[in-house]
Formats: sequence, C-alpha cells, structure tokens
Amino acid sequence: MKKKILFMGLLVLVSSFYSFAFEADWEDISGGNTNVKAVLVNPDNPRMIYLGSEKGVFRSTDNLDSWENSLLTRGQNKRINFLLFQPQNKNSLYAASGAGLFYSSNGGENWKRIFKGKSYWEAECNVVAVIKGKIYLGTSAGLFFSDNRGQIWHKSGGKLANTKILSIAYSPDTIYVLSVVGLFRSSDQGQSWERIFVNHNGEPINEEEPVDEESQDDRLILRYVSADPVNPNLLYLATSRGVYSSKDKGQVWEPLPDYGLLSQDVYFILVSPSSQVYAIAKNGIFEYKGSRWQEQSLNLSVSQINYLDLDRQGNLYAATDKGLFKSSQKYSKDINQGEALNFYSKDEPSINEIQRIAIKYAEVDAEKIKQWRSQAAKKAWLPQFNAGVNRNVTDLWHWESGSTTKSDDDVLRKGKDGIEWDVNLSWDLADLIFNDDQTSIDARSRLMVQLRDDILDEVNKLYFERLRVKMELNNLAIEDIRKRSEKELHLQELTASLDALTGGYFSQKLKQNKPDPTS
Repeated sequence: MKKKILFMGLLVLVSSFYSFAFEADWEDISGGNTNVKAVLVNPDNPRMIYLGSEKGVFRSTDNLDSWENSLLTRGQNKRINFLLFQPQNKNSLYAASGAGLFYSSNGGENWKRIFKGKSYWEAECNVVAVIKGKIYLGTSAGLFFSDNRGQIWHKSGGKLANTKILSIAYSPDTIYVLSVVGLFRSSDQGQSWERIFVNHNGEPINEEEPVDEESQDDRLILRYVSADPVNPNLLYLATSRGVYSSKDKGQVWEPLPDYGLLSQDVYFILVSPSSQVYAIAKNGIFEYKGSRWQEQSLNLSVSQINYLDLDRQGNLYAATDKGLFKSSQKYSKDINQGEALNFYSKDEPSINEIQRIAIKYAEVDAEKIKQWRSQAAKKAWLPQFNAGVNRNVTDLWHWESGSTTKSDDDVLRKGKDGIEWDVNLSWDLADLIFNDDQTSIDARSRLMVQLRDDILDEVNKLYFERLRVKMELNNLAIEDIRKRSEKELHLQELTASLDALTGGYFSQKLKQNKPDPTS
C-alpha cells in the first residue's frame, strides 16, 4: 500500500510538472472597459463577445479589434450582472441588470426592457435562465417566471418569494435555484420547490431589507450552483468552505479536496461542456485536475474576478475589476519531467524519509504488529501457575473430657494449627496454533494499517503539494507581490502541517540541507 501511494503521488506530481510547462498567459481584451461583471462568448462565432460592466453592455464583432456600446442602462443601478443567450438561438440574448431585465432579438443591435420590478430590490436582476421556453428571473426580492417571453410575470411563493436569488442551474428534468436562504430543487418546472441545502447566510427580514452577505460570520455560506452539462445528476456548489459536489441531484453532498486552493472561499463555479470544473476563489482562478486544484491565474494581476466563460478552443475569459482578460497557453520552460522533479525537490528531505519519520512518530510501524504476534505465540510456552494455601483449624480448640483419673477433666484445650499448601502448573499446547489474543491482534492491526495508510496518504499530499507551490512561486512574476505573499504563506502552512506529522523533523531537515551562503 505504501509503494502504491508513493507511486500515485509521484505520478500526479510529474504530470503536474508537465502540465505546468504550459501555463496560462492572460491578455487584456477589455478595450478600456473596467469593472467588468459578466462576459458572454458566442460558441458558434467566437469573434462575437459581449461584456457587461457598470456602464452597460458592450460587444465586439471583429475579433476584439474594437468594442461598441450595445446597451446603455439608466437609473440609480446601471450594473449588468448577467448575460445569457437564448437556447438554440445565439442571436437572441438577455441582460440582467440593476435596472431590470433586457432582451435583444438581433444580437444586441436593439434592446427592450421586459421586466422592471415594483421596487428597487425587484428591479435588481441577478441571474436569468431560459428552460423549455420558460424564463426564470432571479432578483434581490425573489424568483419570477414568465411563460410568454416576458409579457406577463409571476412571482414564486414560499421561501423563494422575498429572498435574494444568487444563481440558477438546470438539468433536462430538474431546476435548481440558489438563494440566501438555501438551495431549492424543482422537478415540475417550478410549480413546487424543495429545499435541499440550507444556506447559513441568514434570511432577510423583509423585502426592503435584504441580507448583507458581508456582515455574516464564518458559517457555511452558499455562493453559486452549477450543473454538469453531461451528467444530469452531478451538481457543484461554491461555498465559503470550498466546493461541494453531489452525484444524486443534491441528495448527498461531499466536499471536494481543497489541495491547491489558497482560500476555501469560492464564489463561482464553471463546468465546461467536457465536464471540466473551474472555480473562482477569493484570490484566483483554479481548475480541478487529478483530485487537486491547479491555479490558472498566476499571471493575472487583478484584485477581483467576477465571472468566467469558455470558448470551444478552451480559452478562458475572466471578467475582473480591471477589465476583461482572455487566457492562452504558452510554453514556460524548456525542462523535462525528471529535471523538474529534481529541481524542485533539491535540498528537500526525500518522501521516503518523511514517510518513515511520520510512521515512527505516530507509532504505527508494521514491526509493532509483528512484535504483538510474536509475543502472543510465545505465550503458549508459559505455564499457567496456580498456588494455594489452606489453614486447617478443625482441632485447634477442643474439650479434654471423659477421664476419671486426670484432674483437668472437662477443660477447653488448644491443639495444633494445621497449614496446607499446593502448587499447580498447566500448559495449553493448543495455543501454539491459535489463541484468543490473535483475534484481538487482528482487529487492532487492521485499525493500525488503516491509520498508517491515512498518515501516508496525508504526508504524500502535503509533500507534493508543497513542491507544486514552490513551482508556482517560481513561475510568478516578481512584481505580483500580493499573490507571491499568498503563495509563501501557503508554503509555510504546508511546512507546518508536515512538521505536525513528523514531530518537527521536516523543518529541522530543511535547515540541515539548506546551503550555507558563506561557503
């Protein structure tokens, strides 16, 4: 088992080095637009891209050579929050804004507001989805739907009536709506809703006073929900404590491993048509590969990332506070896999050494089980020892009587105090073949093997994750001070975790292996 875990760790690490030979290079394509909140790429025509900002909707139809204003919103809240194509018709699109929902039937040439809302919070449209010809609109004051292309709107009842809607996802037969009070599921096109995950963000007091997300404490807060376009049963949840997944439409949830994430606070999830998962965390863009997260934003120097989209060539588009950026792949270093592994593990204690120390520190060495079995086998040769002592006092006191010649007749006299003892030795030679202690040892050995494998697995993950972080630090630009400090802090956290498993041995070994700068 130990060799298997080590081999898998090395395999993942080597493949990680190979993939990092190609790193994402980000190009600013925003054309002067800043505070971009949404982006929409036409999959049929990647030359046509839409972005939504605090000023309105802008579009480029000439391969990003220029941008033109497509929709200029008016009012107190002009921000564009979400952009969506009409299914099966990429010439029709929707723009959810702080001033209502807008619709264009001619690729953004002309727009019409089809939802206004009756209050400030109803007018703030956060997300829109078109499912089987029905429009679902999530606002800061509840969920609305329309069966006739936005001419007449109805408001959902229950807990979805007066709550902020965060995102909407769907599979062929199920709709999911995430609000500040929880994740809801409907199997009858929104006629009824079942809450399948409670959001610990708190409930709004009334329509005019929605929940302030920033004022909440460190509870599990749901941020975004996405459905896998290939597997209709697979869901992903972005939360304040990492990413959760469900393989049964939200019945059971399990957290995805957080290795590679610098922060567990995840705001957004994008699932590609090939089921590849991307996440926006508090400090970057990450792709889920091989049970770990791999950062894709090492060369993206922005403070806030709001949204992601993907074209058919696999390029990412990131809507950020500093504009719209497009990723492309570039070859970073001419280094083969073996050289990469040797380079980043230089002056580091070997994984075999750290495994051995961790096992010894946790006292889960396999020799301990062998010692138990040896001692149990030797027990059969040891006799069972029994010793007994008995005091016979039957005649200790007796009457002297029945004599006519003695003067002390009928007198109570003291006799002899009788002591009896015995020693017994016995052997059960059947214990040479099997004894009851073996059953106890078998149970304890199974638990110890499981504990040892868990420790080895944790050591391998931490050890190789630490090498990956060193690699990412090496690929960061010198001027990216904020991200460099985050990576260095994460490196220290991983070192501390390895120290906890080895009793401080890992850091001690690092100091010993560190080259002397004066030599």
